[in-house]
Amino acid sequence: MLADHARDLDEGWRAVAASLETGADVVIDSEGRLHAAAVDAIAEPASLIDLRRRLEAMLPRVDIGELILEVMAWHPAFVQAFTAASGGQPRLKDLQVTIAAALTAHALNIGFGPVVSPGVPALTRGRISHVDQNYLRAENYAAANTPLIEAQADIALARALGGGLVAAVDGLRFIVPVRSVDARPNPRYFGRKRGATWLNMISDLGIGLSGKVVSGTPRDSLHLIDLIYRQDAGQRPEVIISDTGAYSDIVFGLLRLLGFAYRPELADLPDAKLWRIDLGADYGPLKPAARGKIDLDKIARHWPDIVRLVASIHTGAVSAHDVIRMLAPAGNLTQLGDALAHYGRIFKTLHVLTYVDDEPYRREIKTVRNLQERRHDLARDVFHGRQGLLRQAYQEGMEDQLGALGLVLNAITLWNTVYLDAALASLRADGYPVRDEDVARLSLYVRRHLNVDGHYSFALPDLADGRRALRDPDSPDDD
Repeated sequence: MLADHARDLDEGWRAVAASLETGADVVIDSEGRLHAAAVDAIAEPASLIDLRRRLEAMLPRVDIGELILEVMAWHPAFVQAFTAASGGQPRLKDLQVTIAAALTAHALNIGFGPVVSPGVPALTRGRISHVDQNYLRAENYAAANTPLIEAQADIALARALGGGLVAAVDGLRFIVPVRSVDARPNPRYFGRKRGATWLNMISDLGIGLSGKVVSGTPRDSLHLIDLIYRQDAGQRPEVIISDTGAYSDIVFGLLRLLGFAYRPELADLPDAKLWRIDLGADYGPLKPAARGKIDLDKIARHWPDIVRLVASIHTGAVSAHDVIRMLAPAGNLTQLGDALAHYGRIFKTLHVLTYVDDEPYRREIKTVRNLQERRHDLARDVFHGRQGLLRQAYQEGMEDQLGALGLVLNAITLWNTVYLDAALASLRADGYPVRDEDVARLSLYVRRHLNVDGHYSFALPDLADGRRALRDPDSPDDD
């Protein structure tokens, strides 16, 4: 196996060296550092601009509370996932209405006040508080996410956006202005205050797969693998994409052994140390870049322990977070950690070489990273109350509130996917020229039609066939 890896790495070095000789976009500076050409944005054709305008104009306007109730009506398993903490059967009338109100209050960060309607039994403060305490918890959010993830994957529009086998992991930061042992300082993100990070994973279909809250802004690499293994539903991804701050040599090694291809974005590419196995190989102009030596003998000596460690992570006997901290206490690698890092450097170097030499490879990474940034933009718009500050003092409360945010984001994503897909079908039926390449560039995070501010309706109208009527894209916009 190691001989095969050595051959692949040698071929990777030689392929990039050949690209340099043929004038490719790979550049190596006087210090032996590699540089890749920037990924330029692809121009938007007039057909895409008009298609996007028409689709957004066709989406029915909807209040966030009604949207949640509508998705619940489509998928009864959504509501059924909210079981009582006591384990008994729920007997509350209109339980789905109260759950929708509680989810709205948490996801919008507005508290119960704006969603309370004293004259409606399902929307009294006492009823909402009772449901919040007894029905809203992490395992129920995960169970409720399952039917949303599975339903969205079956829609034609979602399948046009991706294959579901690529996932991205990134963190969304929140200032925590209250006293909390679960918040940490970081002047870059929180100024003089403290904060927490909601680390979340989405698929290339645009749907959220998992999330967890971590204190402050620790390196995502400590938690990335555990997040992958917390996936609520959907296909198991084959490719994991993250930002630069989420990778380490150990993570490269662990993810490879766990069966994932790891492709972090490389914002600090010139500073990435690259590694070789054969010190005698001639890689031409790349020789100064190949500064590190991978020790295959060290990997082989520790291989039985490496395999046992990876199996322990995969079976859940130990968390990857604890493993990584154990392998690198205080930032210093143990002998086992060093062996695993040497193994990871094979695939880290192959990733860097492919990254600098293959523009479509870089573009795919950038595209999925941009997808997650757009979802985070939607999350900020939804989580607008109390100036977007997370006022939970304990991690369990943070997990509960941001778990509600993740669930509501998935409800919005599914709702948008359903109606955008219906709008595309309507345009095609009317003879409008819909190009597949334009459909592949649509966003599921449009929000002009969605009301999250100032009015919260939890009375679902009678809907023919369970769907709202699409609007006329050529009618005047009355916004």
